[in-house]
Amino acid sequence: MIFVGDSSNKDLSEKIASKLSSRVIYPEITIFPDTEQRVRISHDVVGQRSYLLKSITPPVDSAVMQLTFLVDALNKNGADKVIGVIPYIPYMRADHIFRTGEAVPLEVVISMIQDSRLNEIIIVDPHSIKIPEMFKIPVHNLSALSLFAQKIKEIEPNLKNVTIVSPDMGGIRRLKILDELLGGGVNQVVINKDRNYESGEVRVAEYEGKIQGKCFIVDDIISTGKTVVQAIDTLAQGGAEEIYVFATHPVFSENASELLSSSKAGRIYVTDSIPVPDEKRFEKLEILSIADLISSQIKTLEE
Repeated sequence: MIFVGDSSNKDLSEKIASKLSSRVIYPEITIFPDTEQRVRISHDVVGQRSYLLKSITPPVDSAVMQLTFLVDALNKNGADKVIGVIPYIPYMRADHIFRTGEAVPLEVVISMIQDSRLNEIIIVDPHSIKIPEMFKIPVHNLSALSLFAQKIKEIEPNLKNVTIVSPDMGGIRRLKILDELLGGGVNQVVINKDRNYESGEVRVAEYEGKIQGKCFIVDDIISTGKTVVQAIDTLAQGGAEEIYVFATHPVFSENASELLSSSKAGRIYVTDSIPVPDEKRFEKLEILSIADLISSQIKTLEE
């Protein structure tokens, strides 16, 4: 087995390698003045199953191209099988046509990844349940919800004083799974939002359920942070005792860090699926690692 790390996310790379008791190798990446890229795998991979970690970080289009080049390089250098460890798939929210005349970017990205001859893929908390079904290769779909459940129990052991919250209707399934992980019967609130598909602006329309006790917002992605901050404000106005936010993928675009830092949430928890650069970190932020989830899946595949 060969584990190929991601130089843009060395912390996660090293943690996974350590749990696998495996050496991590890093590819050589060259970016030319015209932004074209060259990748090289300098280690012998002939006949070996290769696990390739790639955290998709901005610019995402360039990162996707780099991923496909790396898969191609591993295949051309004799790898027996290439399994992609790609926690965050870009364009997950662009999985269908919203307005006439649009493309479906997620379908294109998936095609690019598959056409590079990736054999299998490990992903974490895709935006919708149908995304794994869009692949024609085996998908190992992991979730950070178990990490979130553990942290929620640490914050508030009395689950009668816990309310789990979805910031939109699309997260209802996520709440059901989290409720099961917490033991069942946990109070739930679902916030309904309206999105303008031309401007991208979102506003909270209403919510379902009773806001009470300590509230834990759970989502898959934080991008600009505007949706989650509106959800935080809604809970605060509704009388929440304390508010915490959990999200798997910290995209943190635009001024998301500033919005979250100044929000009424007591703590923001994300995972290391995407590295958070120092300039986007803030006092309320805590990063949970998905290294155990990924290493356990790899060990299962190696059995």
